[in-house]
Amino acid sequence: MLPTNTDVLVVGAGPTGLATALTLARRGVDVTVLDQQAEPPQTSRAAVVHAYTLEVLDRIGVAAPLVAQGVRAPRFTVRDRDRTLLSVPFHRLPSRFPYALLVSQAVTEAVLVARLADLGVRVRRPCRLTDLTPTGDGVLARVDDADLRARYVVGADGLHSTVRRAAGIGFAGPGDEESFVLADVRVESVLPRDEAALFLARPGPLVWAPMPDGVVRLVAAVPTAPREPDAAYLQALLDERGPARRPDRVTDVLWGSRFLVRHRIADTFRSGPVLLAGDAGHVHSPAGGQGMNLGICDAVAVGTALADVLGGGPETLLDDYSARQRPMAEDVLSFAAGLTRMATASPARRPVRDGLLRLVGAVPPARRRVALRLSGLSHREQG
Repeated sequence: MLPTNTDVLVVGAGPTGLATALTLARRGVDVTVLDQQAEPPQTSRAAVVHAYTLEVLDRIGVAAPLVAQGVRAPRFTVRDRDRTLLSVPFHRLPSRFPYALLVSQAVTEAVLVARLADLGVRVRRPCRLTDLTPTGDGVLARVDDADLRARYVVGADGLHSTVRRAAGIGFAGPGDEESFVLADVRVESVLPRDEAALFLARPGPLVWAPMPDGVVRLVAAVPTAPREPDAAYLQALLDERGPARRPDRVTDVLWGSRFLVRHRIADTFRSGPVLLAGDAGHVHSPAGGQGMNLGICDAVAVGTALADVLGGGPETLLDDYSARQRPMAEDVLSFAAGLTRMATASPARRPVRDGLLRLVGAVPPARRRVALRLSGLSHREQG
């Protein structure tokens, strides 16, 4: 049974909502987490946790158990078929986590759920938020057929956020929609199993990321993605965009899916007692693996701000959250869009693109800037 009152209602139990709730629960805040799905998904598109995100997760006690279940990638490469155009080293990052961690989003969520359970917090599911009504001291949330009063609400309920719509927050961006296919496969491949690779191809980018247990995650932009890509479809993608001299061979498809992305950002991340985090506030191309990472950073930032306010701090801390995280989201949207444009450069522009990438790889300060940007540590330095 749902409680009738809570300090903070978190809507959505993906990585963003779970990390928000854990940040609050560790500070002793009464938090309630809802999700409309009856069970957490076991397949999901996010597969990389960057260094800065691991630092943020370390603040709430989940970095170590997560690292124990992932593949550490000390470098990231940008390739055009058999040519390595740029190798971005992470092993010299100024961080306790000098790598990108390759791990399924389902594992990330399971680690967060376990830590929440240790603090006596469980996800209430399936529970559907249908409306929010401002009150003098917070919000009245309508959840299925019950009412729940909360001092604050955090919308971590994704692209089609009910919280965002109920709060009347705009969600602007270009109308174009990008189609992506993703799959976990087993492949025979000569590619290193300790690095993620971005293959640039005129039809669109292909991400090749090694996961635990010999699994490889493939993500590719395609004109029209099939609902359930099969081995033949994925093999054709690798033949078109992957290594040419010694091509990969798909031996098994563990699961596959598709998703559509529109580049969008909320007008604000705060409207009174309602705050947004993760995909409820920003969505963009998966290029560079930034989406879940930014959502987790949102989560710990908003959870910390709310805990401080509920502990007696000024309400302006919530405005500070919006003022800092929204420009970070704009920066990530621009970065992801730039990577996509770079990947799909026309044949006439490819020599210039390839030359610039090689130049960046040959200049240590430039290579370091790319590593800091991909890892998210540039945001730490800005903050």
